[in-house]
Amino acid sequence: MNERIKMAIVGAGTWGEIHGELYNSSPFSQCVAICDTNEARAAAVAERLGIPQVYGSHLEMLERCQCDAVAVVTPDFLHAKIGVDCVNAKKHLLLEKPLATSQADTERLIQAIEANGVRAMVDFHNRWSPPFQETRRAVAAGELGRLVSGYFRLNDTKWVATDLLPWAAQSSILWFLGSHSLDALRWLFNDEASRVYSVSTSGILKGLGVDTADQYLTTIEFRNGCVAQMENGWITPNANPCVNDIKCTLLGDKGMIAIDASHHNLIQKYTDQSVKVPDVLVSNRVYGQPKGFAYDSILGFARCLYTGEEFPLTIYDAANTTLTLLAIMRSAETRLPVDVAGLYGQA
Repeated sequence: MNERIKMAIVGAGTWGEIHGELYNSSPFSQCVAICDTNEARAAAVAERLGIPQVYGSHLEMLERCQCDAVAVVTPDFLHAKIGVDCVNAKKHLLLEKPLATSQADTERLIQAIEANGVRAMVDFHNRWSPPFQETRRAVAAGELGRLVSGYFRLNDTKWVATDLLPWAAQSSILWFLGSHSLDALRWLFNDEASRVYSVSTSGILKGLGVDTADQYLTTIEFRNGCVAQMENGWITPNANPCVNDIKCTLLGDKGMIAIDASHHNLIQKYTDQSVKVPDVLVSNRVYGQPKGFAYDSILGFARCLYTGEEFPLTIYDAANTTLTLLAIMRSAETRLPVDVAGLYGQA
C-alpha cells in the first residue's frame, strides 16, 4: 500500500476537528497539521486527535509542513485568499462550500489551480446523500422521462445564524445553504442555469442582532427548459425537531420523485421538554466511528487523491455554482430577472 495522503487543515472549529478525525480514520490519509488564528484552539484539537503539528498562520504551515493537501474549513469569505496560497504552494485542495463569494475571487482561484496543476474539490456533500444518489440514478435511467420542473427547499433554524456562526452577518444563507441546493439542482438536471429571478426578505434576524437577509425565494430557468424553485432561509423556529429542513421534488413527463430528508421518521426522542429527531443520515457514529454522507464526501476526497480517481464533481462545477448564486443575489437586489453569464464550459 502506498504512503497515505498527508492532510493539513486550516480552521480548528467543530467541522475542522471533524476533518481531522476523518483523515485519521481513513486508510488513505493522515492528518499531519492543523492551523487556526486561535492557535490555542488548534492546539487543543491537535492534542485530542494526535495531530503532530500546530500553527497559528496558514502561510507558516505551508512553508514548514510537508503535507500533500490542505482542507480549508474557514468562514466562506476567507476561502479565496487561503485557497490561492495553498495551491500556489503546490498543495491539493479541499474547500468547504462555497468555492468563493465573488466573481473576482472565483477567477483567481480557478486560474491558480490551473496554473499550479493541483487537484481541487469543493465539499458539496449532497452528492453523497443516499436519497439524492438514488434520484440521480433514476433520472439517468430515464425513469422520470423528460424532466420538467423541480423544487428544492433547504432551510435552517434561527440558532444557526444567531449562535452557531459568529460570522453569519458577513455571509448569506445563499452561501451557507443555497450553494448546496443549487449544486444539487445543477447535478440532478445535468444542466446550467440560464436565468434567475429571486426575492429576499429581511428583518427577523436583524431584530436578533444578525445583519443578514432572512430568506431567498428563487426561480431558476435552466438551458434545457426545466424550471426549478429554490427556497433558502435561516429563520425556521428553533423548536423545529431538525436543524435542517430539506425537501426536494423532481417532476418529469413520466414520473416524479419526492425527497423529505428532514423528517426521516427512523427515530424520534421525546421528553417532557423537547422532541428531537437524531441525525442518522447526515453525520452519526457507529461503534464510535464517524458515518454519514456529510463525512463520506470528505473521505471521498482523500480516497480519490490516493487512488488517482476523478473527483465526483469538478472545480468548474463549484465555480458555476458561485457565479449563479451571485446572479441570484443581483436579482434579489434589483427585483428583476438576471441572465446567468460567464459560466465555465459554456460556448
